Amino acid sequence: MAIPLKYNLRNLFVRKVSTGMTILGVALVVMVFLLVMSLAVGVKKTLRTNVSPLNVVVMRVGAQADVQSVVEDERYEVIRGLPGIARDSQGQLLASPEVVTLISIARKDGKKTNVMVRGVEPAAFGLRSVSIVEGRNFRDGTSEAIVSRRTRERFANMSVGDTIKAGSQQWNVVGIFDAQGSPQDSEIWADLHDVQAQARRNSIYSVIRVRTPDTAARDRFIAAVKGDQQVKLDAKPEDVYYEEQMGTAKPLQYLATFVGLIMAVGASFGAMNTMYAQVSARIREVATLRALGFPRRSVLFSFVLESICISLIGGAVGILFALGVVHTLLSAPTGTNNFNTFAEILFNFQLTPPLLFAGLVLSLGIGIFGGFFPAFRAARLKIVNALREA
Repeated sequence: MAIPLKYNLRNLFVRKVSTGMTILGVALVVMVFLLVMSLAVGVKKTLRTNVSPLNVVVMRVGAQADVQSVVEDERYEVIRGLPGIARDSQGQLLASPEVVTLISIARKDGKKTNVMVRGVEPAAFGLRSVSIVEGRNFRDGTSEAIVSRRTRERFANMSVGDTIKAGSQQWNVVGIFDAQGSPQDSEIWADLHDVQAQARRNSIYSVIRVRTPDTAARDRFIAAVKGDQQVKLDAKPEDVYYEEQMGTAKPLQYLATFVGLIMAVGASFGAMNTMYAQVSARIREVATLRALGFPRRSVLFSFVLESICISLIGGAVGILFALGVVHTLLSAPTGTNNFNTFAEILFNFQLTPPLLFAGLVLSLGIGIFGGFFPAFRAARLKIVNALREA
């Protein structure tokens, strides 16, 4: 015979203070867990958004990122002659030689960090989802630049008409672009030859990006690059390249998991103490339930169910807290250092449905762990002893 659910629901409202404190404790744990995990999710989403498996990244053998790579002009000409490169509507090869340099500039909070300046030709726009949303595109052969929306929001002097200065290098901002949350939203783009001149890297590129028409052509092109002893370069699909950059998100994941586990254990003990206190205050009720014929397993299930209900309510409140914080206090872009490129990756906190579900699962675990032992004690009470203690 099972104890009616209305008995547990009544207890939630009768003991308002203890129930409310437990709910608040679980809510804070879930909120902190979600906020830290949303950092890692934001980095992952940035490095995966608008990344095409048909794009191929060609770099120096052994380079882990384009800032570490060097590709000479003569090798680029050989790459252009390999089979498998797609063409645009005008019949031009979709091959983009690019040079990357790092500059140290100030964020809006006054602290300096590294930002990536990418020198490109018009072909680069055909390989990515980049659109000008304010101002205009830079002109070839000039010291003009365009910056992403996130870069403008994160760094100082990034509006149209401002000048970016870093040592002897400088660019005039003439436009703002939107890369739809892709890795390019962390970059500044300028004319290829101008960046080469300012970085003193004439006739040298950092990376070559090409578009292939299909996966079969992509695989043939990659094999041709790797098999050509004249160029001695490495090639990999763009999605694989950014997957390897995911190492930046791993420390955040480990931190979130560690913090979440520590706080979950603390919240579980808090819930356990609350349930122990409730068991002690309800010994007479337990004895009455047992005297009425309810078996031990029903008492055990009833107290665990009560703990789970409290924790799930706390989890739901924690999710609402996290959503409120992300959409108000943390709506602006933030950043973390990419240990491969040594530049800052800009991203937004991302609370995805799977992550919100994980928050509920965490609260469920707190409820089960925190309620089982007090419930077990309640179920093991002998009727005579319980009545005597009461």
